[in-house]
This record gives sequence, structure tokens and C-alpha cells, in this order.
Amino acid sequence: MRTLNPLGICKEEVMTSLAKVLAGLGYDDVKITLDTPPENLGDIAFSCFSLAPLAKKTPQKIAEEIADKISFGEIIEKCESSGPYVNFHFNSKKLAEMTLKGVLELGDDYGCLPQVDRKIILEHTSANPTDKLHIGRARNPIIGDSLARILRKAGFTVETQYYVDDMGKQAVTLAYGIEIWDKRPADDDSLGPYQYASKAVSENKEMETTRDDWLKKLEKGEPEITDKVRSACARVMDEDIFLSLSRINVAVDKYVYESQFVLDGSVDKVIAGLKESQHCDEEEGAYFIDLMPFRERKEEGKFFFQRSDGTSLYATRDIAYHLWKYEHCDDAINILGEDHKLESEYVAVGLKIMGLEKAPEVIFYSFVSLPEGRMSTRKGKVVFVEDLIDEAIERAKAEVKKRREELSEEKVREIAEKVAIGAIRFNIARVQAEKKIVFKWEDALNFEGASAPFIQYSHARASSILRKAKEAGIEGYENYDPTLSEHPSEISLVKEMASFPETVKECAERRSPHTMAAHAYACATIFNQFYRDCPVLACEDDALRKMRLALVDAGRIVLKNSLFCLGIEAPDEM
Repeated sequence: MRTLNPLGICKEEVMTSLAKVLAGLGYDDVKITLDTPPENLGDIAFSCFSLAPLAKKTPQKIAEEIADKISFGEIIEKCESSGPYVNFHFNSKKLAEMTLKGVLELGDDYGCLPQVDRKIILEHTSANPTDKLHIGRARNPIIGDSLARILRKAGFTVETQYYVDDMGKQAVTLAYGIEIWDKRPADDDSLGPYQYASKAVSENKEMETTRDDWLKKLEKGEPEITDKVRSACARVMDEDIFLSLSRINVAVDKYVYESQFVLDGSVDKVIAGLKESQHCDEEEGAYFIDLMPFRERKEEGKFFFQRSDGTSLYATRDIAYHLWKYEHCDDAINILGEDHKLESEYVAVGLKIMGLEKAPEVIFYSFVSLPEGRMSTRKGKVVFVEDLIDEAIERAKAEVKKRREELSEEKVREIAEKVAIGAIRFNIARVQAEKKIVFKWEDALNFEGASAPFIQYSHARASSILRKAKEAGIEGYENYDPTLSEHPSEISLVKEMASFPETVKECAERRSPHTMAAHAYACATIFNQFYRDCPVLACEDDALRKMRLALVDAGRIVLKNSLFCLGIEAPDEM
């Protein structure tokens, strides 16, 4: 696959020139880190603060010395010192030529980086198959799917996995709830079998004993109970979870069932291995690992991996899963809720005891909550993703009809679905994972400002300009001259488009889909400024109009590719 990274090429020239000058000044081993300077102060900046202790000079003086010695190449047009910084200005015409040519030739592949010889297993969602997905956990599939798309764009081989918990207490509670559902009192207001069974076992000791007996039989592989639990989980996965994921444009490559590792003996091997550890101890028949030796601050803690009745715990089975994972990948990334931090520690410690020095990289996210507080699946206080999607579509339909009265109902629905799903995904992806989100309809379905509909509309506007040019008999942009891009808005758009591959690289390295959301919004904003300031179809200069049509098409491509990384469709009309 052909790749092009215009901003990366520019940075490489700056770093080569800087390295030569720094070596000449005696700073051979200095790590070169580049920053983005404030507007109008250049395109790339180098800070001299770290050199001051070595040079015994002020950062300002060092910056002046470096700026005086920088040699200019194809890209560097100007270099100057500004206080403790060395600021570099790029040749905008050369950048426009390289960027436009690359974007228009590569199309959907623009932004792809060279292939990396590493396979990543990225686990996301893995919600317990007890009910429909609710928005409290909606960040998991959206962050996970967006990151997988970005990592693939960055050249990694990625397999996404959903770990289906068909062995734990919640799965058994669901199956038991289905078993007793028809026997519930007429006045029971439970939303479903799982909620009903949760309430029943908390109020009835006999029912709790029966449920726990099922759990023991399940772990021993008793066929009747195993079939009931698997059937219950499969029903929820098929009827609810798969549907919700597909509606928000999330596809999972592999579904891995927890029972696999119990039934094939993998969990027994983990238990045996942990028991052999010098850090293993016993308490009332249950086995645990003393965590103090594994913690930097030497805090006390116990990781129980086998209950007194001989059954395993979720983290124990998770260790078996990760041992299997690392037989099939180089790196593992998990997207988990913030309530899984302690369990992730257990897994990391367990893997180390089992002789595996690797531990999965974990991205923890804060939950989405309602203004009145946190949601609870067990108590039935939730807003389901399905309900969110349906409401979003209805609101989007109203917005589309307001703007496009001439459209058929079918076309309105088609556009509204793309807008609604985009609004949901962007609203969640744009916030850094560890920051909390309080779900509000007015934010999730915002059709102005920093939102997916705004970016989608910018893409639709670019598509409309190209359509109108064709309808008006205006020839395309063949033989356009990129060096004609001189207006500040044209140059700004070129620079934003040039930065897309570097944004892909940064998002992949930092595991930060929210950075891609920021780029998509910035690109849409700058494209609209260009449209406002630079007439395209009304431009009377034929050569200039061709160049601007090329800019419009390139902008359309970059907007589409940015949205793709976030799992959002780019409509041609809105």
C-alpha cells in the first residue's frame, strides 16, 4: 500500500537540519522534540530549555545561535528565534503541491502509515450477556472500535475480541431467571429475567442456594446446567447485544467464550500454577496471592483465585484467557471500565507468576451517567443504547426535514440514521476516556458546533460543490496548479489536511481516539472558513477555480477518512 505523510516529511527535514546544527554546537546526544507554536509564529518549534544546563547559556541565546545556523531545504522556508524557541516556517506552495497530489491520488488510503510487523488483540465491550447494552457502558465499544480503526490505519494488524462471560454468577443468575420467569408473582415489575432473579435470590435464601448450586455444576461442566447458561447468554447476545453493536457501526472480529478456558482445563492449570507460588496462602479453604510484594508502595492486599468450594473466580479465568491471548498476538489492549482496575492488577500479577512478563495495556474509561446519578443494570435503572439510537434518529429526522422539505421519507430516514449514529459516536469519542460524561440529550444530539453532524455537513457541502460543478458543465480540476494556493484560508486547509497522517500516528501511539475527533472538527471548521473566504464555482479565474476544486475534493477525502476512523459515515447530502 502506498503511503504519504506530508507533515512527517516536513518534520524529518527540520529534525535533520536541527541535528546537524546541534552536533556542530557540541550537543550530540540531545533528544529533539518538536512542538506546535502559537498561531503566526511558524509551523514547528524547537524548545531550547533542555540545552541551557549543558551550554551554560540562556535558552534565548541558544535559540538565536541555532536559528542563525539552520540550513534551508525544500520545505524549510524560514527559521527564526522567538525567546527560548526556534520557529520553523514551511514553504506553503511546496506543502500544497505534496499534500494535494497525495490526497487526491491515495483517496481512501490517505492517512495510512507503513505496515508494522506486530499483531494486536484489542478486547472491548465484553459486557455481561444479561441484558441489552445501556449507555453507561456505551463508551467501551465506541472507544474500542475507533481505536481499532486508527491502529489499522497506522499499519498494525488488529483483531478485536469480545470476551463473553458465560461462566460467572451473573450469567447463572440470568439462566436461573429464565427458568423461574413464568412463576413470578403477577404484580412483579422486573424488566426481565436477570433483574427478577437478582431480586429473588436476594430475598429468598433457598433460591440463592439453588442459584449457587447451578454455579458449581456449571464449573464442573454438568451438561444440563451448561446448556441452560450458554443458551441464556446466546439469546441475549443474538437478540440484544449484537443488534446494538451493529447499529452503532461496531463489528467484532472474534467472540471468545469464558467457558472455553474452564472446560479445556486452562483454568485448572492456572490454579495449580498459582498454588505453587511462594506468595500463595490459604484462608478458610480459599486460596489467595499476597499482593504486597508486587506493589510499589507495598500496600497489603489479597487476590483470591479459588473459593473454598473449589470454584474459580472471574480474574482466575481472565488469566487463562490472557495466556491464550499472548499465544496469538504480540500486544494486547483492553478497554475496561474504571471499576476493573483492581481486577486488572490481579491479572497482571497472575500472569507474572505464571511466567509471562507481559501484561495487557489497559485503557480505563469513566462511565456515562445520567444527571440523576449512575445507572444500574441489576436494578433496572438504565437508558439502553437501542432507545438512545431510536430517539436520536427521530430528532435527526426532524432536523433533516426542517432543512430539506423536498426529500422523500425514505431519503430523510437514510440521512437521519447516519446523522444520529454519528452524533452518538462523536459525542462519546471526543471526550478523553478517563474523563466522566454525564449523558444529556441536548449534548448527544447537538447538531451545531463540535459535533458529528457539523463535520458530516461539511463533507456533504464539499460533495455538493463538486456535484454542482459537474451539473454546470465546469470541467474538473485536471492539470490544476497547487502553487496558486495563496489565500490564508487555502493555506490553513492545506496544513490541516497535511497533518492527518501525523494525527493517525499520534492517536495510535497515545491510544487517543479523542484526538482524532478534535482533528475532524478542526478540519471541518477550516474547510468552512475556506468556503466562506474563497469562491469556488463563482471564481472567474479558470486556473484558480481548478485549484480550489482540487482543494474541495481533497478536503472531502480527509473529512471522510477522519470520520471513518471514528466509525462515522460521511453522507454526500444532508
